[in-house]
Amino acid sequence: MRYIDFHCDTIYEALIGGCDISNPSFHITPEKTRIINPYIQCFAICVPEEIVKDDATLMFKQAYKKLVEQCAKYDIKIIKSYKDIEYLYKNGGKGAVFTVENASVLAGKLENIKLFSDYGVKIVTLTWNGENELGGGAQTNEKLGLTDFGTEVIRELENKKIIIDVSHASDKLFYDVVSNSKRPLIATHSNSRSVTDVKRNLTDEQFEIIKSRGGVVGLNFHRYFLNNNPQKASMYDILRHCEYFLSLGGENTVAIGADFDGCELPDDIKGIDSLGDIYEMFLSHNYSESLVDKIFFENAREFCKNFDK
Repeated sequence: MRYIDFHCDTIYEALIGGCDISNPSFHITPEKTRIINPYIQCFAICVPEEIVKDDATLMFKQAYKKLVEQCAKYDIKIIKSYKDIEYLYKNGGKGAVFTVENASVLAGKLENIKLFSDYGVKIVTLTWNGENELGGGAQTNEKLGLTDFGTEVIRELENKKIIIDVSHASDKLFYDVVSNSKRPLIATHSNSRSVTDVKRNLTDEQFEIIKSRGGVVGLNFHRYFLNNNPQKASMYDILRHCEYFLSLGGENTVAIGADFDGCELPDDIKGIDSLGDIYEMFLSHNYSESLVDKIFFENAREFCKNFDK
């Protein structure tokens, strides 16, 4: 099975826990991913909202150091360019993409975007659920969009060819980003609000905008985003959200952003070692092998390959 996953919090958990990514309590470990080849994982440094200014920037640097150490230990290739993804596509192996969740790591300084380039960051989720220097997250006042600083950040991220992630955005922030950006957008780990009515999920219109601009949307495995009754969530709900996005013409748009080690999974999903069961579930519901491969790998690969064009 080939797999690209746009979001996990494993490196953050390893950093704050002072442990190795082989910790068996994690949803993702090197052992649990042994049958996936090629396997490319976006590892996010999720900065808690109470950590701000220079402390947030410091945490970002510490997370990158941790990622480098762990990748060296477990023979994981750090993705420096999208050509590295193509190399793994052709030759197999495991790759890690360093991403940022919550651009408070900039500490309100536009010049800190250079750190993103220096550290190989490929994707930046602008906010978490609350407010930061860029604007409003999903749980803030819905009228809180981009700040002037946020608008400058959008422009500079695109100049640096860094992908803008609208997961966790307030609705106003989403539309402000659309108005102030030119490149394709991504929602790394977001589901359908029409299926599960929470603010963290995307409206039909938001999905259509991402699709029309050549972006992708990663299905999230968090039980609270999968089912309006979270305690009844199951892996089948992933299929429900996928089918709804496909009904909107999303065959080339849907990908995976499972949110492993950053979410509460349904009872029938243990972690990434359940991925084979999820893959087989899609096949058993009359999805062609080629369509399932697009959802699990090819759509993400094509998006990354074509982002700069």
